[in-house]
Amino acid sequence: MTRASKTITGQLGALRSKMPRESWAFALTALLLLVVFPATLSGFRLAMVAKYLTYAFPAMALVVCWGKGGILSLGQGVFFGLGGYCMAMFLKLEASDPGSTSIQSTPGIPDFMDWNQLTELPFFWVPFQSLWFSLLAVLVLPGLLALGIGLAMFKRRVGGVYFAIITQAIASVLAILIIGQQGYTGGVNGITDLKTLAGWDIRSDSAKVALYYVNVGLLLGVVLLSSWVLRSKLGRLLVAMREKEERVRFTGYDVAALKIFAFVFAATISGIGGAMFTLVVGFMSPSFVGIVPSIEMVIAAAVGGRHSLLGAIYGSLLVNYGKTFFSESFPEAWLFLLGGLFILVVMAFPNGLAGLDLRRLLDSKRLAQLGAKLEALRPKPAPTPAAPQGEVPR
Repeated sequence: MTRASKTITGQLGALRSKMPRESWAFALTALLLLVVFPATLSGFRLAMVAKYLTYAFPAMALVVCWGKGGILSLGQGVFFGLGGYCMAMFLKLEASDPGSTSIQSTPGIPDFMDWNQLTELPFFWVPFQSLWFSLLAVLVLPGLLALGIGLAMFKRRVGGVYFAIITQAIASVLAILIIGQQGYTGGVNGITDLKTLAGWDIRSDSAKVALYYVNVGLLLGVVLLSSWVLRSKLGRLLVAMREKEERVRFTGYDVAALKIFAFVFAATISGIGGAMFTLVVGFMSPSFVGIVPSIEMVIAAAVGGRHSLLGAIYGSLLVNYGKTFFSESFPEAWLFLLGGLFILVVMAFPNGLAGLDLRRLLDSKRLAQLGAKLEALRPKPAPTPAAPQGEVPR
């Protein structure tokens, strides 16, 4: 092994010993999202990655409430959709000024309202003319709905599979409600033709790059906030509740309050992801609210590792990229291939992608073995040919 190989091995080993696993994993993820992807991907592909990363918000929310708290929610798309619709309502009102809608029967209201013969803006749409109210609603409305569900369910000790089925039913009901109220919500088409955010054109290439960085910044911020919560006493109580709920209750803690907090916190995170989805993609529809997207979010959390916040990011990237790749390459069989990918990952890595101990790859002994193998592969200089026997060299 050369001196240079020994030096590199020693430096990486020292770095591994000084830097906790969570810290270097977060640093590598930030490097990948903030530097590698923007430098190597085209504008179209970068916009696709931005879309995939919006699904990482509800996946991380599931890590908090399901992976740590043991609360499986099959309706996380409800909160994702609420956040998205709050942002879409503001953007749609900004795009529906009287000048842009002068050809309508009633100028100044969204086009789908005019098509359904509404003559004035509904009262619950009026506050969304304010950007600050809309941003606040992105956080508050999903949290309020989760609070109501939590109080109704957890105070009555409804949990486990029953709670999962109830959240799935809520997702189905909300999707049906949005589709049925076409004059107020845009119906099955959703809210489309979104153009500007406070006068800033969100459809331009530069805006898409800027929104990508905003999305990544919020995502990393949510990782840090969630990590802080999970490292606190509250986070330890969530894990204890997941393992032995009755024991936590008998020690005097309010288990229902712990569950409500985890559920509301997860709903708020999902609402942020929905708002960013609307900004990145440019529309919002009920197809992102119902049962199917909610289950896909659970799959992303499981593939990434339901105990890892960073794993939720990689799980979302893998699952959504799989959807795109398989649907483009195999349009008739992409659902089966995506299901096979999920089964393969779960069978090979029961703890998800986060179950891979990448830190062992930086182990000094392994690095030394790798360096020795690389050294053995280096071409050796050709030996000097020996003089023929019986001949005296001149």
